[in-house]
Order: sequence, then structure tokens, then C-alpha cells
Amino acid sequence: MRNTCLNQVHALAKRDERVVFIGSDLSPGLLADMKREMPDRWYMEGITEQNVVGMAAGFAMEGFIPYVNTIATFITRRCYEQVAVDLCLHDLPVRLIGNGGGLVYAPLGPTHLAIEDIAIMRALPNMAVVAVCDAQEMQAFMNVSLGWPHPIYIRLAKGGDPVVSRNENGFAIGKAIPMRRARARRPVVLMATGVMTTNSLAAAELLEREGIDAAVLHIHTVKPLDEAAVLEHAAGAALVVTVEEGVGIGGPDASDVVDHAALEVDERADDVEGENLEAAEGR
Repeated sequence: MRNTCLNQVHALAKRDERVVFIGSDLSPGLLADMKREMPDRWYMEGITEQNVVGMAAGFAMEGFIPYVNTIATFITRRCYEQVAVDLCLHDLPVRLIGNGGGLVYAPLGPTHLAIEDIAIMRALPNMAVVAVCDAQEMQAFMNVSLGWPHPIYIRLAKGGDPVVSRNENGFAIGKAIPMRRARARRPVVLMATGVMTTNSLAAAELLEREGIDAAVLHIHTVKPLDEAAVLEHAAGAALVVTVEEGVGIGGPDASDVVDHAALEVDERADDVEGENLEAAEGR
């Protein structure tokens, strides 16, 4: 998945001169072909995540589309203020690519466990949060990422994950994909994101052997959440289960939407920080 994502950065850079790659303390041979072909659009910085985010913001303000890559905990926690202020409040088209979302780097200890990354990134105004399920879907996502006008946090899994996505499903940011449809009138519905969708499909097969019909909804975009798809699949379900690789607090909020289905939910309320500021200044 990671190789596909980064190779797509190079491919996008060939198509669009606005694409810039910025790495933070990664392998010096990473994207070597891009470095050789486009030395003015390939940068490898040190362990300076705050600076890297500010650098990406500067590029974006000059009309570029930076793709920034390093370990997930470092591109989220260590430079959170810069992401919030430099990228999100200015609503800049910067793509933050986090290696090792979830428990991938477990052997390296808690400093490398990106288990709250989804929660803290989706709390930021204007930030989209995407976690695809495999390398094939990553390619589809990267192709559409170029046209998204807002910042995006891209969560990467370990790599080498089984391919369960299907090209015929297409890909659109903010549109969930039904991966397994149930036949029962009141089925179990598994709503998953990232590589947990693969596990959910396997779980659905096991449930079927026990006589339990289960549907699987793949929510590759945690924010903006496809509330319509969530409510459609939850309607009449015997049980709705959200499956994620991270902390439950602040994670994918499909279950919250289902619990409050009777209310008018408008996710834009989470993204009005700038509007509130302008209103306060007008008083």
C-alpha cells in the first residue's frame, strides 16, 4: 500500500507540475526516480515535522499540491498545531501521508502506535481523513486526490494486504462502498474503515457459517462521513458494528450517526471554526 501510494505521487507529478513530494527522515533512496527527474519537486527533510508542515503550507500557498510523508504518529501528534493552524485554518490542499496507522509499528513501542490519529485529525476543520483497504484502492484514491481542494490525512497500513476492493465500485472521497450485501431482512451490518474492512469481510464469512447474514460497508473516508450510506445500511439492521484499528473515542462515528438517526446531523458544524471567528470579529 505504501509503495503504491508513493509511486502514485511520482505518477501524479508527471501529470501535474503542481505536485511536490516532501519526506521527513525517510530512506534516501525513496522515490529515487522522481528525485532524479524532478529535483526541484522532491525534498527530504530531517526530523523536523513542524517545519515540514510549514514548508508544505508555503508551497500550497504558492499554488503547489504537496504530498508529505513520514510515520503516522509524527505527522499527526508531533506537529498537530502546525497542521491545525498552517494547513486547516488556511484550508490548503496538502496531503499528509502517515506510515503505519494503527498497530503496524507495535514492536517499536507506544511512541509509534498511531491509534488516535483518526480521532485527532478528523477533529480539525477542513481536514479529510481517508483510510483505504488495499493497494488497488489506494491507486484509485490517489487519482482523485489531486482534485480535492482541502487538506487530507491519508492513513497507510502495513502493506502487502490482500486485495479485496473491486475496480467496478469506483472511488469518490466521501462515498462509502458496500462490499458485501446481505439477503436477510434484518442482517448484522459491519461498518469498517481501512484494512479492517478485509477483516470484516472474513468475519462475515464466518458468521454465514453460523447462519448469520452480515453485510459489510467500507467507509474509506472517515471524514467527510457518508451519513446517507450509514443510515441506509443501518435501517432495519438487527445489529450495527463499527470496526476500526484505533481508539474508540473520536474514531469513525458511524455508530454515533446511527444512534442519533432521529436528529438532523450536519457534519459541517465541526468545520465552522473559521466562520465562528469571523462572526466574533463582527460583534
